[in-house]
Amino acid sequence: MNDLNISALQFDHKIGLFGDHEGKSNILKISEIKNLSIFQVAKFKKSEANIGKINIDGLPLPLKYPQITFNQNLRILWIGPNTWFCISPNKNLHDLITKACNENDFAITDLSHSRAVIEVKGEHSLDVIKKGSPLNVNANVFNEGNCANTTYNGINVLIDYVSSNPISMRIFALRSFGGSFYHSITDAALEFGYEGV
Repeated sequence: MNDLNISALQFDHKIGLFGDHEGKSNILKISEIKNLSIFQVAKFKKSEANIGKINIDGLPLPLKYPQITFNQNLRILWIGPNTWFCISPNKNLHDLITKACNENDFAITDLSHSRAVIEVKGEHSLDVIKKGSPLNVNANVFNEGNCANTTYNGINVLIDYVSSNPISMRIFALRSFGGSFYHSITDAALEFGYEGV
């Protein structure tokens, strides 16, 4: 994952001010997140490993929807029964995972180059999600430290609620849908004004 690789949104993401931004101080910020290590960890059906005792870089595996465990360098998202995404800027993430998860008990799959990742930051981030997804993002249901698999204008996505101050969401889609995914998000953001960064 060096800088010579073409990012998923290399030809789609634009820098600048767009939409209804004039005279507003609270516009959204939309950016492509690049150079992430993304691994799916799935426990084999026949495995007898105790997932409650597994720690990756000091973090336990979240045990149910919509939980996430995280520190400054790693986010572990529960994406299904006995299945997690481990996401980090750390290039040695595979080594951290294999130290904690025996390859006889877990399938460890590198998905780093298969995802387009957009971060939407600002007070209208949840409104952008509501415009294209059936996910209930009301505060009593979905908040900071949660994740969810859902759709956005018909595209399967994974939403990671990174922060509530300021509101920040990372949205993951398959790389092959990158362009359509990006334009769906930015079209929804035009009403609020956004800065491509």
